[in-house]
Amino acid sequence: MSEHSRETGTTAGPPPPDGRPDTATEAFVAHRSLLFTVAYEMLGSAADAEDVVQETWLRWVGVDLGTVRDRRAYLVRMTTRQALTRLRTLRRRRETYTGPWLPEPLLTAPDVAEDVALADSISMAMLLVLETLSPTERAVFVLRDVFALEYGEIAEAVGRRPAAVRQIAHRARAHVAARRPREVVSPAETRGALEAFRRAVETGDLQRLLDMIAPDVVLLTDGGGTVPAAPAPVVGADRVAGVLGGIDAAMSMRPAEVNGCPALLLRRDGRLDTVLAVRMDGGLITGLYAVRNPQKLSCLDRETAVSR
Repeated sequence: MSEHSRETGTTAGPPPPDGRPDTATEAFVAHRSLLFTVAYEMLGSAADAEDVVQETWLRWVGVDLGTVRDRRAYLVRMTTRQALTRLRTLRRRRETYTGPWLPEPLLTAPDVAEDVALADSISMAMLLVLETLSPTERAVFVLRDVFALEYGEIAEAVGRRPAAVRQIAHRARAHVAARRPREVVSPAETRGALEAFRRAVETGDLQRLLDMIAPDVVLLTDGGGTVPAAPAPVVGADRVAGVLGGIDAAMSMRPAEVNGCPALLLRRDGRLDTVLAVRMDGGLITGLYAVRNPQKLSCLDRETAVSR
């Protein structure tokens, strides 16, 4: 898979420095989207990923390029090290997070969904699975299974021997395989389920909702302690349908591509209120992810404001 096909299609990350690009700037800009994607998959936060890319740039301008054999690998290694440091801090913060934690939604280009491997790797469901890995396991899994780096390159990035990295990769891969969605769902199928969900909410048709969701469905709502949200996962079709039935039908619901998959943007009085994504298995919705934390929605709100 090409490097371009592994990019999210976002323009996140620091802007190119002013003036005529030099060799260091050209190399950095050429790989900037890749670096952001690596950082985002490790952190689950676009804002933190942008900070990591900025930190990588500040260090990159001080590197003697004459000593760098592979600039792409060198930049990925620098980004991984910065992301690992930040991830360990974030994990401590998330231990005291109010209510369920969900990744920061990332607006992605429409063609990202066509790259099944990339779309899966940045989906809400996958990022939640990655949260259950240790920081080093997460870095190794992302670099090996998503970006196909060689074990030697990964070993340099995480400070382990190649043989140890192989073992970590095997362990992380087994962990992820046991928890990831059982089947690949087409964007069209997910889009159809979301459209049916939208109609059910707008019409108050509770039975239609029940027909769409699995008996053991799980709803996670991330309010970050600042807006109303369920303090714990809501489990079971009846309980989830009851919560969803309380959504204000007056809110506008608009489809968008978020984290490589179809999602719904719910707006109240023109302001982005909720980003809703789903996980599907066997033709039914088995997981719903509702991000409501305003801090996690501010960037997406700005990016989608022009086309409201």
